[in-house]
Amino acid sequence: MFLVITNIKGLLISGAEKPLRKKEMSHAVWLEDAWLRVMFGKITGFGKMNDFVADEDDEVIDAAGSFVLPCWCDSHTHLVFAAWREKEFEDRISGLTYEQIAARGGGILNSVQKLRKASSNELYDVAAERLDEMIRQGTGAVEIKSGYGLSLESELKMLRVIQTLKSRFPIPVKATFLGAHAIPEEFKKDRRKYIQLLKQEMIPAIAEEKLADFCDVFCEQNYFTKDETIEILDCAAHHGMKPKVHANQLSHSGGIEAGIQCKAISVDHLEYTSESDLKLLAKHDTIATLLPGAAYFLNLPLPPARKMIDAGAAVAVATDFNPGSSPTGNMNLMIFMLCIQYGLTPSEALHAATINGAFAMDIQKECGSIAIGKNASFIITKKMDSPAFIPYSMGSNPVEKIYINGKVY
Repeated sequence: MFLVITNIKGLLISGAEKPLRKKEMSHAVWLEDAWLRVMFGKITGFGKMNDFVADEDDEVIDAAGSFVLPCWCDSHTHLVFAAWREKEFEDRISGLTYEQIAARGGGILNSVQKLRKASSNELYDVAAERLDEMIRQGTGAVEIKSGYGLSLESELKMLRVIQTLKSRFPIPVKATFLGAHAIPEEFKKDRRKYIQLLKQEMIPAIAEEKLADFCDVFCEQNYFTKDETIEILDCAAHHGMKPKVHANQLSHSGGIEAGIQCKAISVDHLEYTSESDLKLLAKHDTIATLLPGAAYFLNLPLPPARKMIDAGAAVAVATDFNPGSSPTGNMNLMIFMLCIQYGLTPSEALHAATINGAFAMDIQKECGSIAIGKNASFIITKKMDSPAFIPYSMGSNPVEKIYINGKVY
């Protein structure tokens, strides 16, 4: 039996074989008065209603007044964690900086301490609840990082939880090893020893179990240097993990250069991006992933997103869902921020959240756009006059129904 969505006010289509850049980002193709056909979880056809011919076995859903677009592709999250960190939220409001909170035992190391004590079942239960909420807000693919373990045992525990999420949820879930998230307390006086642990024990063990698609490094002052980032990512690449980089969030750390040198699939954050960085991003395939939630939550300078697109960089957006600097998995809110704070048009923001986000996870052949043969994972919006209402609605949920692999979620 076919599922057919009919009388679609506007169907967002894209046959992009490469990440969208420059004017491609702002040129959204909305097929008006459209239909969409699905079978066995895949998109099998679409077109204008005046060309539509129904089959007697079709299950027809009337979407009159609604837009249909691909589900969001959230390419940067940390949603497996043991506990929230709202006390640090209060500390920041009282005037402490992110670095000062970290120096007092807060920040990443606070999450590490709590995660090490949590069981796998406890971590799975809270992560599954968060992921379910994200899907209901329109997310149809997600990347999840480790990095709150910072020991072989705890990093493996996190990555196995991610594997369980991958096996039990109907959306693509990509796993990233982020053992180089911070130097754990027990290695503060010997950071080289921890880096050797990453390279000689953790990366090989994770590769042997095939637990991670990507490897990420927090390239930042007081965390990992540019040279250390390259060293760790080269080792991970040798073991089959594609590189990613937390780059230039708190300073001009060299993270973008490191990512480009390592042929990273994406460099993420990018608050401190120079003119030379813009040229690099425009010349290479590495995706520039913006994380508006973290910049907003930490009151950081905004990355030059408008300059990135105008220069020719391939730009994506993700939530950075984590307990310390972006406690939300709401991609609708990120799209709103891209428009209001970063100066992107609604079309640019929607493409950053869909097809370019898919490229940032290497799932562009199955997700990120409405195209024949791709997963039938799409959003039917609430009734609205224009797709610009999605970012305009300021983070509220514009979703009427979510279809994942051709089934209502």
